[in-house]
Amino acid sequence: MTVTAPSVDQSDQLQPQPAPPARGARLRRLVPAAVAVLCGVLLYTSFPPRTLWWLALPAFAGFAWVLRGRSWKAALGLGYLFGLGFLLPLLVWTGVEVGPGPWLALVAIEAVFVALVGVGVAAVSKLPAWPLWAAAVWTAGEAVRARVPFRGFPWGKIAFGQADGVFLPLAAVGGTPVLGFAVVLCGFGLYEAGRLLVEGRRNRAVRKGAAAAALLSVAVPVTGAVAARPLVSDKAEDGSVTVAVIQGNVPRSGLEFNAQRRAVLDHHARETWKLADDIKAGKVAKPDFVLWPENSSDIDPFANPDAALVIDDAAKAVGVPVSVGGVVEKDGKLLNEQILWDPAKGPTQTYDKRQVQPFGEYLPLRPVIGAINKNWTGMVRQDFSRGREPGVFDIHGAKVGLATCYEAAFDWAVRDTVTHGAQIISVPSNNATFDRSEMTYQQLAMSRIRAVEHSRTVTVPVTSGVSAVIMPDGRITQKTGMFVPAYLVQKIPLRSSETPATKLGILPEIALVLVAAGGLGWAIGAGVRRRRAADA
Repeated sequence: MTVTAPSVDQSDQLQPQPAPPARGARLRRLVPAAVAVLCGVLLYTSFPPRTLWWLALPAFAGFAWVLRGRSWKAALGLGYLFGLGFLLPLLVWTGVEVGPGPWLALVAIEAVFVALVGVGVAAVSKLPAWPLWAAAVWTAGEAVRARVPFRGFPWGKIAFGQADGVFLPLAAVGGTPVLGFAVVLCGFGLYEAGRLLVEGRRNRAVRKGAAAAALLSVAVPVTGAVAARPLVSDKAEDGSVTVAVIQGNVPRSGLEFNAQRRAVLDHHARETWKLADDIKAGKVAKPDFVLWPENSSDIDPFANPDAALVIDDAAKAVGVPVSVGGVVEKDGKLLNEQILWDPAKGPTQTYDKRQVQPFGEYLPLRPVIGAINKNWTGMVRQDFSRGREPGVFDIHGAKVGLATCYEAAFDWAVRDTVTHGAQIISVPSNNATFDRSEMTYQQLAMSRIRAVEHSRTVTVPVTSGVSAVIMPDGRITQKTGMFVPAYLVQKIPLRSSETPATKLGILPEIALVLVAAGGLGWAIGAGVRRRRAADA
């Protein structure tokens, strides 16, 4: 018997074969990871210098899609990827002059907090009205990150990306915690509303309570922001003053700025002399006082008569007190100090910066850092000491609160100047170290938030820019360019009333942390009950 082999269709052999199911599953598992990173980048894009504040909403909606219903291990990894996508580009300026090592280390540590928040969001995502609990968990994460390690690093608070947004008035209600909470709640609520809408179209039953909670998660923050608008005002309550902001510029950007101390001092004195000449010529109004930036005199005027003479001559030329940012040494302590220099009396009042910058003004873990890279320890040869008292200068009856540079990121450091009587706020800064990076715009946005939070004009004198005058409603009315000498002169309102945010202080943040704790406790308890039921 002859056996005939079956015919083989050669065209079948040439047809592409479908990918094995395992490979397709692996690719599908990569989708949430990719979305987490992209949503983090989207959140970064919502921050200054861009005015795309609204991108924070789809960023958190996507983050919710990534996390909802995940195990804690998956949520940890996805949260970390979201944090990297957000913080890597946001904080790139920290490596402008010192290389990528410190930047990458900072981001790697800060992203851990975001990862832990991801675990919390996933845990509460199965609860009723879960966007509320999840947004509170995010706020709790920001509260922790603003305090540890090394007294915290609040950079990247969601509130600081909302200076141009519709939610801004909420800063006057409860400060940065309430403003940030509202944005995150709205983002999570948008996702939940979309999810329920899709379920409804698939003929699945949607509980009315869940739908109402989703809609309220979007409606309440928006309605609250509209209702809070009357709290935002730039009207004078105690008269007004004319203030001058000096930006002297630096010879060169970068860390070598500190090696050019006399040149920087001369630049600020020269710009003040120019202001004095323009006053005499009738080109600008004579100010009631002049504000110089942080580090405008890194030569200690108390120990160096030549530096004192330069400052004194500038003050006499303009004929009004000048607030000078100096580096001084007292009793063996190095201090970042604001000095009020009167043209007739000389130095009369001082403020020592209280929230000094780790790895910039002092070096924690110095032996460990030195073992890794001796150059880093050389950059901070002597640690700055912290001041103890809030800074409020009384200048001809006007009370000027001082929050030096890095302090603007910390709620308490700005608030207590207002509770100690400040009618306006000044944020003297030195951003020359960070060249033309986005850092200066991020910090300027913080000052805009602070203006609305406490209903105070905020002046921002910076060595190299961007210097600005910000009204109590958050509007920038004047600003300079970067790395140019300039001065700003403006009549600004004095205000003494306190916003709810000023009065309440830390209480809204505590309340939101307690909400987060309650949601996490509920979620953990529900998980334990489910496991017990399964075991039974």
